[in-house]
Amino acid sequence: MLTQPAARTVHRHLDVDGVRVFYRESVPDRADAPVLLLLHGFPSGSHQFRALIEALGSHYRLIAPDHAGFGHTQVPDGFTYSFDRLADITEGFIRALELDRFVMYVFDFGAPIGFRVATRHPEWVAGLVVQNGNAYEEGLSDSARDLLRLTPETPGAQDAIQSLLTVEGTRGQYDTGVADPALIAPDGWTLDQHFLDLPGRKEAQQALIFDYHTNIESYGDWQAWLRRHTPPTLITWGRNDPFFTGPGAGAYLRDLPDAELHLLDTGHFALETHLGEISALIADFLDRAWK
Repeated sequence: MLTQPAARTVHRHLDVDGVRVFYRESVPDRADAPVLLLLHGFPSGSHQFRALIEALGSHYRLIAPDHAGFGHTQVPDGFTYSFDRLADITEGFIRALELDRFVMYVFDFGAPIGFRVATRHPEWVAGLVVQNGNAYEEGLSDSARDLLRLTPETPGAQDAIQSLLTVEGTRGQYDTGVADPALIAPDGWTLDQHFLDLPGRKEAQQALIFDYHTNIESYGDWQAWLRRHTPPTLITWGRNDPFFTGPGAGAYLRDLPDAELHLLDTGHFALETHLGEISALIADFLDRAWK
């Protein structure tokens, strides 16, 4: 017997500065429902939030765009891939939807995009849900440091990045650190690989990896923003993430001592294995943070 109605989700596009942004949006049962903006990571897309939208979308307005270079979003010829530019498009997307207040869920690449938006418009951010979205040096594993120090001039850099964009590399991001890989549905990494194999997508990811140093250089600014604005924050983190390690989750407590921290026994894509636990934590958090 169903205990709650299934969430209704619409799928649309918005034109933002020449970029045709695809997004998913739940239609909650009340017009004044709290808003949760979901910013996905590498190498995924808004589809990584489908189950979360289904779980919470009847009671909350969940909005998940595909970043430029990901998923169903389409970019014009000559688009420059950088985290600053992706943040520009996200900011334009928020304005186009006329959102002036939301809780922001930041994951992986979604964290540097989201923190750029937050520092530009702190008045928009009613709270943060951080899931393996790094903003501290101690959150970078050795393998992450090796990858992110690559430059276009580094010998073998392109080959190293391209190996990460294979089906084996993509699946490994889902399986690594997971106690029971049978819990990981193949749909996520298969769909990710489909989009990675589209024309121009691997080049886009390579450009973003080469640009990632700008995020590390901005950590201090983002940490200062957290201390200054102290947004209500929920941290749900896969402790076995091979890229963004558990100490990166605990580091947030230096600047946000009242943040709620939950370290989960899983890997990078924590929603794949801990949807029930994370969705319950988010629902409780939204009810408290949305004032």
